[in-house]
Amino acid sequence: MAISEDLRKRVVDLVDVEGLSRRAAAARMCISIASAVRWVQEYHTSGSIGPKAMGGDQRSRAIEQNADYILGLVKRCPDMTLLELRERLITNGTGTFSKSALSRFFARHDLTVKKRRRTRRSKIVQM
Repeated sequence: MAISEDLRKRVVDLVDVEGLSRRAAAARMCISIASAVRWVQEYHTSGSIGPKAMGGDQRSRAIEQNADYILGLVKRCPDMTLLELRERLITNGTGTFSKSALSRFFARHDLTVKKRRRTRRSKIVQM
């Protein structure tokens, strides 16, 4: 959870307007010294006191850069499992992606691979 902009503004004002050190401003506002240092530094560099974006997708860009290669592998070997595909990507040096990341990749590309059963279902014989 991000800290309110009001508290960030008060810390920055203590440092810039009142001339307190970052350490003293942190002690007065009961926050960590590291937070006070980061907030004041961010204000001086960008002029912003708001929190930065949290969370979000970090890996899809890396897997999307290899989309042509991955889709080509699946086209050549349609019976390849996600784990086999993952091992092939690691061996090739393309990247290390989790099974779930590969699954989300295929979902984004509307590609579903359904495995067929090796044998037909046995019929139940009624007596």
